[in-house]
Amino acid sequence: MQEQRAEVQSEPRWHASLAVLGAVALYITLPPRLTIGPIWVAPMLVLLVLVPLSILAPRRHSDTRRMRVASILLIAIVTFFNITSVLLLVASLFHPEKGPAHSAGLLLRTGLQIWLTNIFVFGLWYWELDGDGPDMRAHVKAATDVTNADFLFPQMQMAISGKATPPCIDQHWKPQFYDYLYLSFTDSTAFSPADVMPLTRWAKALMTVEALISLITVAIVLARSINVIS
Repeated sequence: MQEQRAEVQSEPRWHASLAVLGAVALYITLPPRLTIGPIWVAPMLVLLVLVPLSILAPRRHSDTRRMRVASILLIAIVTFFNITSVLLLVASLFHPEKGPAHSAGLLLRTGLQIWLTNIFVFGLWYWELDGDGPDMRAHVKAATDVTNADFLFPQMQMAISGKATPPCIDQHWKPQFYDYLYLSFTDSTAFSPADVMPLTRWAKALMTVEALISLITVAIVLARSINVIS
């Protein structure tokens, strides 16, 4: 049993793909003034990369260099459109007459869409970059064996504490996409790390950018909503 669990355990791509599609769906349903160019551009670009990846590499355990670059490109595309929406939202603060919403309810919905997209986007970045990516993580026995780990999860802290690992902790535990999505959610909500600590400078930088975008979105939406109500 121990031998079987130590074998390569690849992650499926579909759960990350759902996050990508969710982010695109949230983007294309934003008010037109918070999107850039024709509304079909974003889904077309995403599908041009996502469909081939889903067919050629449905699991992350033997990525070629081209596949890894394509995976990063896919996340970069979604990130570009999300940042564009945030910038347009900021611009609307200085030009209220050209704002994206005419009611507090619509404005709150718009802010929620951008906030959720932000969580999807950074969850994808954390998943794709931590420990050199899902492919590299698939070839280690446990998360503590990842040479270039960028995040320290609670299970890893327990394993390296020097004490006997409690039965409730899987000795072969490795983070998967949902763990990174949860990390992104907590950072976007608390504007700071919760139970997962960033270990490298790029991880701290990404978490800082995510928290900043979340803070700006919440602040602008609340300010504009109060202004509209009053």
